[in-house]
Amino acid sequence: MKKKILFKYILLLFYFIFFQSCNFHDKENNNIKPNLDSLSLWIKNSKNPKNSLIRKRQYLDKSYNFIISNKIDTVNLKKLSDVAYQTFKVKDTFLFKKRNKKVIELALKIKDSFSLGDAHWNYATYYNKIRDFEKSYYHFNEAEKYFKNYKYYVGKMLVGKAFIKGRFSDYIGSEQNIIKAIKIFKELKKDNDLLNSYTSLGVIQSDLKLYDKSLFYYQKALEYSSKVKNNSKLDLNNNIGLIYLKKGNYQKARLFFDKGLDLTLKQDKPLSYARILDNYAYCKLLIRDTLGIKEDFFKALAIRDSLKNKDGILISKIHLAEYYKFSEDTLKAKKYALDANKIANSIKNSRDYLASLKILVSLDEEKSKLYLKDYISYSDSLLNVERNYQNKFARISHDTDEYIEETERLAKQRIWVTLISLSTILIIILFYFLRVQKVKNEKLLLETEQQKSNEQIYLLTLKQQSKLEEEKLKERNRISEELHDGILGRLFGARVGLGFIEINCNEKNKKQYQLFLDELQNVEKEIRDVSHKLSDNFDNAEINFTFIIKQLVIDKSKVGDFKYSIYFDENINWYQIDEVVKVNLYRIIQEVIQNIIKYANATLVSIKFSLKNNNLVLSLSDDGIGFNIKKKKNGIGIKNIKSRVQKLNGICKISSSFNNGVEINIEIPLN
Repeated sequence: MKKKILFKYILLLFYFIFFQSCNFHDKENNNIKPNLDSLSLWIKNSKNPKNSLIRKRQYLDKSYNFIISNKIDTVNLKKLSDVAYQTFKVKDTFLFKKRNKKVIELALKIKDSFSLGDAHWNYATYYNKIRDFEKSYYHFNEAEKYFKNYKYYVGKMLVGKAFIKGRFSDYIGSEQNIIKAIKIFKELKKDNDLLNSYTSLGVIQSDLKLYDKSLFYYQKALEYSSKVKNNSKLDLNNNIGLIYLKKGNYQKARLFFDKGLDLTLKQDKPLSYARILDNYAYCKLLIRDTLGIKEDFFKALAIRDSLKNKDGILISKIHLAEYYKFSEDTLKAKKYALDANKIANSIKNSRDYLASLKILVSLDEEKSKLYLKDYISYSDSLLNVERNYQNKFARISHDTDEYIEETERLAKQRIWVTLISLSTILIIILFYFLRVQKVKNEKLLLETEQQKSNEQIYLLTLKQQSKLEEEKLKERNRISEELHDGILGRLFGARVGLGFIEINCNEKNKKQYQLFLDELQNVEKEIRDVSHKLSDNFDNAEINFTFIIKQLVIDKSKVGDFKYSIYFDENINWYQIDEVVKVNLYRIIQEVIQNIIKYANATLVSIKFSLKNNNLVLSLSDDGIGFNIKKKKNGIGIKNIKSRVQKLNGICKISSSFNNGVEINIEIPLN
């Protein structure tokens, strides 16, 4: 509790010092009363990439408060619109909407058409970013109306509207808007905007499959790229390469892609480098030159993945699917095609979604009809969607009020659909999780029961073996008694009887007689020795357990091709050791040897049983490859060993290092 209180005081102290330093810095900057120059400086600092996100927001807050607290005129309103846009740039969506709404309210009051157009442009940019193209087009259209006296900005709005129309295959409408914008930019000599406009025209012609016309516009864009200072030439070369790729002129396409494969581009513009590298590899695939293209595909994918460029990742996976299809690796081709299909669906990329379906049709014979059906269905629905959007864009230009009502209704509907979908998904995930847990619990229960059953079977086997040994012992004692009391007694009687018989014969016969008596005596002695050996009792429990262990090691040594040494301390009274302990010791040795065979590549295995302070000690070691205990997590085998030792209230120590084998020491208390 004391530590928590101390920690809170430290946090409060840090908070006080930090914000006091910030306030001091602000006061230092505000010794002179803030003016328009100060405001311009704050806005400039909010755009400085060297400043942190928090610092940028502080500058924007100061700028906003300063503008609101002063008289609103056209100059301040333009700056307020800039503050709202920069708030969007620092990813504060809620505050951006609030401030942009304030701009529109104030602009309507003083009838500032430029600020109204700028505010609608801010909204258009925001909704374009979140892919709400209907609202984005509406605000571009509104901004164009308010910018009617500002030609350059009218051109910018035309380009924005053209982009959205192109997204929904309204290529004619898109082309018309771009051409109108080009006329404005030419009149105003805006080379950078002309470069972008001609590039857009090239893209439109490419989508219309008018490749020669597309090349014409790209060449025009190249002319303007030489007049501006940027890296647009590299992207243009990539686009031109794609046109030659679509025309089937792969060698020429390869030349244009090759121009962009510069290592400096990899550092300065990694996304452009990844795009060119991927297209270059794909071009080589089409001309059946597969040398190094797999590595290039994966390099491009890695860059795009690190930058979370979903559109790029999607293209990379489509190209990888085609590569593995060419390599006749159907499984991998299908995997990447399915990945591409999911990504395209998630980011609503219709073109590449259809492309992924097309690949899947050729890869999966079982589902080809289903994929083909989806392809046709989606293609048809896409045409309907595009027509609907084109009609909506036309209606927006004539009746914005109707559009607002419709989009608000659709927005609410989307919210409900999203909420219902999320709720359904969460319920499904919950049921799935519960099901998985139930299956796991059942599996663990089954394994526990199986383990108990195995131990019971082993105990019964030991008892059966013990009874068998007892019967053997009884039989040996019976034979010993028969030899000693029966046969030996009769032989003794016969020998004694022969000794009393007087034989009157020559010296030679007497010697022969004496030899027979001696031989009978020797036979008696041998029978007596055999009888004594048979009657010697021994610890059958010791023989049972040690025999089973030895037999286990012998059998496993043949499988694992290793030598072994086994030592049993003679002071261990196996008869007094509990059968459960024996069962677990047997299972531990079995598990260790199995691991040695699978992983260790050992040539010698040592097993030793000894006594230490009334503890039974089992030591197992091998001369195998070993492993790093710190790096390698405990596997199921090691967990089972430790679990068995813990169940017997014992201690288990495992030591190993690379190329030094493994040593396991187990101590189990004997009650």
